[in-house]
Amino acid sequence: MGSEKNNQRWAAFARDTNETKIQLALNLDGGDFPPDTDSRLLSSISHGHASQSSKSQTISVNTGIGFLDHMLHALAKHAGWSLALACKGDLHIDDHHTAEDCCIALGYAFATALGSASGLARFGSAYAPLDEALSRAVVDLSNRPFSVVELGLKREKIGDLSCEMIPHCLQSFAQSARVTLHVDCLRGQNDHHRAESAFKALAVAIRQATTRIPGKEGEVPSTKGTLSV
Repeated sequence: MGSEKNNQRWAAFARDTNETKIQLALNLDGGDFPPDTDSRLLSSISHGHASQSSKSQTISVNTGIGFLDHMLHALAKHAGWSLALACKGDLHIDDHHTAEDCCIALGYAFATALGSASGLARFGSAYAPLDEALSRAVVDLSNRPFSVVELGLKREKIGDLSCEMIPHCLQSFAQSARVTLHVDCLRGQNDHHRAESAFKALAVAIRQATTRIPGKEGEVPSTKGTLSV
């Protein structure tokens, strides 16, 4: 793995079911997307409300659910990812399949892009405020999926996203990404702020956990000597 190309932490795939059709590309370190990124996805990258391009990141999220786009945009931005995600789901039924499947797909892409946790920090924790709201996130690249999410949301919906789906999205991501995560909103009056601060805290915690540690290349961050089983 001596070349820069071989060290790329990226993944791209399409996931088509009877409920959703998803194309996704992810680069955990920002920058370009993988060469095998679905052409449908590349053609859909736009300058919409959840799109942003800079010298270090390209982000474009279009799930059909505005508030979910907003949360995944924040997650990618503050985690330092380049992320393109497009989904056409059965929103004529409700938001469940689309929100859940997008986060399952994102978790799978994350696990694929990350590969081994060797040489990484493994653990990450962060607080993120948004005005009166404050959230805490703790992440372990454990390969043992588990999640505890307590956001204390009171509204039925934020935009077109059911509030019950917001913790479920984080749980779905954790399961598919094979990580342990604890996300708590500690205070806040506004549910939009509570949810957004949670996603931002998670983003920073993930960025910390996935950081390469100089001098630890090839070392497994576990007393067991493995995180593969």
